Amino acid sequence: MSLRTVLGALLTGVLGASLIAAPAQASTLSMRGADVSTLQRAADLGAKYYTAAGTQADPLDILSGAGVNYLRLRVWVNPASGYNNAAKVLAYAKTVKAKGFKLLVDFHYSDTWADPGVQTKPAAWASHGLSALATDVYNHTYGLCNSLKAQGTTPDSIQIGNEINVGMLWNDGKVVNNNFGPLATLLKSGYNAVKACNSGTQVIIHTANSDSLDHARWFYDGIRAAGVTWDVTALSYYCNWHGTLSNLTTVIADTLSRYGKPVILAETAAPFTTGNADSTGNSITTACSGYAATWAGQGAAFTAVQNAAKAGGAIGVFYWEPTWYAVPGNGWDPYNISGSGDGWDNMAVFNWTGVFNSQVRWIS
Repeated sequence: MSLRTVLGALLTGVLGASLIAAPAQASTLSMRGADVSTLQRAADLGAKYYTAAGTQADPLDILSGAGVNYLRLRVWVNPASGYNNAAKVLAYAKTVKAKGFKLLVDFHYSDTWADPGVQTKPAAWASHGLSALATDVYNHTYGLCNSLKAQGTTPDSIQIGNEINVGMLWNDGKVVNNNFGPLATLLKSGYNAVKACNSGTQVIIHTANSDSLDHARWFYDGIRAAGVTWDVTALSYYCNWHGTLSNLTTVIADTLSRYGKPVILAETAAPFTTGNADSTGNSITTACSGYAATWAGQGAAFTAVQNAAKAGGAIGVFYWEPTWYAVPGNGWDPYNISGSGDGWDNMAVFNWTGVFNSQVRWIS
């Protein structure tokens, strides 16, 4: 037992769980990920992607060459656009696995975006109470997982919910007055569905609570006390919303120590410009502190996030939507996918003509 281990045990045990855990040993990033959920639509629209040298290539091959080994695909229940539904995920999973990537399926349990500010029930579940919703979660999760398994593309990981800071499937599954019971019912149902499908598939629970120890502990303490089981703890980190890199390292280290489960960043990104390629405003309009909104700055910022995650003991970092440059018709709104624009065109790692930023690398 090392001095580091002894000190960590003292801090988290003898002196009380309210103190911060000792820094984790720097880790290896075995899950080097990218969320490419809009890429299927881009391909259908004929979008072209190029290496940094200007050679047209498959964007998945370009990402692989930059270090990516894991791809993340979101799934909505019945999106109006027809994209990111179960059928589309099934089809694209074949491409993902044929290219040699591992697969993370991100269940939003909605017909549209689910995040800390909105967790809207799918229309088909709108009138359902908690008990029915638990059945819905089970059937939807098991159904897609089992279909993926049947076609030889078993998911390696599944997220049960996306950025569920205060719950999902509102208002039934929302955490109100610190009552985690209803959310726990839904998460247990999702967990059981995944394990019934394939016991080796990792169950991930994802929040955007990298901003503070208090927020992360409130949520994960709450679900643990309510009897929820999971395999991997996931956080989102965007510099504009979630604080400093040193704070990120602290939160990851504490989360790893406190819950004893591997930690990943399921989402991060950085801008290469503050400019805007289309009529839809950018979701993030300023650069990370200390990093210019340039190709070099984007690459350096992403490397810094990965190193901060490693310093806290994380095992994975996923870049969110690196291929989503402003392709007309590949809009953000599933109710108007052809007519809406792309608020992420300055955050992708391909520029507005589809050329890859060679400054961006996934590191181990």
